Amino acid sequence: MDLDQVRTEWDAAAGTFDLEADHGLLDPVTREAWRQVLRPLLPSTPARVADLGCGTGTLAVLLAEDGHDVTGLDLSPRMIDRARAKATAAKVPARFAIGDASRPSLARRTFDVVLARHVVWALPDAATSLHTWVDLLTTGGRLVLVEGRWGAGSGLSADELRALVAPLVRTVDVVPLTDSALWGREIDDERYALVAMT
Repeated sequence: MDLDQVRTEWDAAAGTFDLEADHGLLDPVTREAWRQVLRPLLPSTPARVADLGCGTGTLAVLLAEDGHDVTGLDLSPRMIDRARAKATAAKVPARFAIGDASRPSLARRTFDVVLARHVVWALPDAATSLHTWVDLLTTGGRLVLVEGRWGAGSGLSADELRALVAPLVRTVDVVPLTDSALWGREIDDERYALVAMT
């Protein structure tokens, strides 16, 4: 699938994207659960964070509310429009740009954190993209990837993602994300955050 097709698909999904509990974080319990998961995974504020494949900007705004300096990037103009509206409504200075998360046009060695949620599994060449993402990080920076091997059989297991990331970094840790509050329901598949340090 080419980039225009991908953009069209995500543009079409933008209107209802936030209805998924873990996308929009509309429930205060779910929102707070994500805040509590992410806080210990990130450095102290204000860290420079690149949220790649940011969608409607929910996590970017959450992190900006906590005092981080966040730049969100997504291929879909409609997703970015929604992200900007969220940042404005929350009165936070998160920045958003339209761009390809698999090949982000961001400055090398300038981010303390590269964050991506449910993006790696969909990349056309995950190994190459991960190398590019690590190159965005400052020395001692963190790669924070929220992924899973979902019930329908799609996604990446933690072992698969660890194998892709480990050659690029100093350390890799996996944090299981099994709390139903994160997803708005009970889950029975594999969901996790992989945190890698450069």
